[in-house]
Amino acid sequence: MNLANNFEVAANGIKANKLRASLTMLGIIIGVAAVIIMIAVGQGVTQKVQDQISSMGSNLLMVYPGTGQGPVRGSGGSVATLTLEDAEAIAEIDSALYVAPELSSSATIGYNNQTWTSTYNGTTPELLSIKNWTISAGSFITDDDVTNIAPVAVLGKTVVDNLYPSGEDPIGTKIRIDKISFTVVGTLASKGSSMGGQDQDDVIYIPITTAQIKLLGVKSVRLVDVQVDKAENMAAVQSNIESLLRQRHRLEGTASDDFNVRNLASVLETVESTSAILTLFLAGVASISLLVGGIGIMNIMLVSVTERTREIGLRMAVGASESDILNQFLVEALVLCLSGGIIGILLGVAGSKIIAMVAGMTMSVKAYSIVISAGFSAAIGIFFGYYPAKKAAGLDPIEALRFEK
Repeated sequence: MNLANNFEVAANGIKANKLRASLTMLGIIIGVAAVIIMIAVGQGVTQKVQDQISSMGSNLLMVYPGTGQGPVRGSGGSVATLTLEDAEAIAEIDSALYVAPELSSSATIGYNNQTWTSTYNGTTPELLSIKNWTISAGSFITDDDVTNIAPVAVLGKTVVDNLYPSGEDPIGTKIRIDKISFTVVGTLASKGSSMGGQDQDDVIYIPITTAQIKLLGVKSVRLVDVQVDKAENMAAVQSNIESLLRQRHRLEGTASDDFNVRNLASVLETVESTSAILTLFLAGVASISLLVGGIGIMNIMLVSVTERTREIGLRMAVGASESDILNQFLVEALVLCLSGGIIGILLGVAGSKIIAMVAGMTMSVKAYSIVISAGFSAAIGIFFGYYPAKKAAGLDPIEALRFEK
């Protein structure tokens, strides 16, 4: 019996026992689908994190105030150890392409009789380039606005949508931030949500000097964004920032830094590494279903050998060799696993697309995950089908013909 005939016999066997074959393939179907979905979800999450970190700026260092032994102490990120002058000094470092201090707080924003609670962020013009913001109308804040402590504001899309009637142009209108009047000079294009799910469009940008003097009455800044010209210069710029700030803050000897410098590239590497490990773990858990499916294949094939003992004896009696019987049952196991694998692949692709739509992620099923799943299905069919096939091939023809169910 040639290979084509073996496949034909296997297909006829599946058709003759559809319910049993379907239940046998169930473990393979679930396992393959789960592996594909887990890999797709893991890659989708990684891609989303990459996109969101990229939306915060490329080659970005973020300098935060923090606990130290300098003149001002406190909990990390909540102390006033960074100033506008620190940001100006950092801007003089080689390879520091753009430097923008930030100082933010929440407030009730008013326009006519409409109010909205949002976050205002005092900054400088460089932030537009660092954050890759696009101006949809008007302009961003300017150096003159910062120098003159101008009461001007640039609005994110969410703020515009919640303060202004549909179709009204915000440019030139007056809004109130903590009862202080600001002129709207620009609006921003939509940017979506950040890594933590925070709406990046729910923001108002104003000159940092205006935030310091007119709204908050402070001299400090909340953080300093530093965009480096090239990725290979990140480490050198970070080191130079640390040395500069220790000198400016008079931190000598073993005194702890009163600031923290965070490298978003390092954060991304950590997230990607963690995501890869988690994806492998989830795929490993999902592959247990493949093992269970393989055991089911073996059980059913053993039952099939018992049920067809007389048939096996008859085939041997008319000239079938042990290799013919072995190949016949191996092909049957292989067909069961590959059929389950194909159905599992289709379900996995469909499931990935559904999850992507529900979660709002961009997910694509990689070709290698399909190849791996199909390969596992075939391997399981051969591995778990070999023992029943070998048992069938080793039957004595005379004893097989005398076998009674």
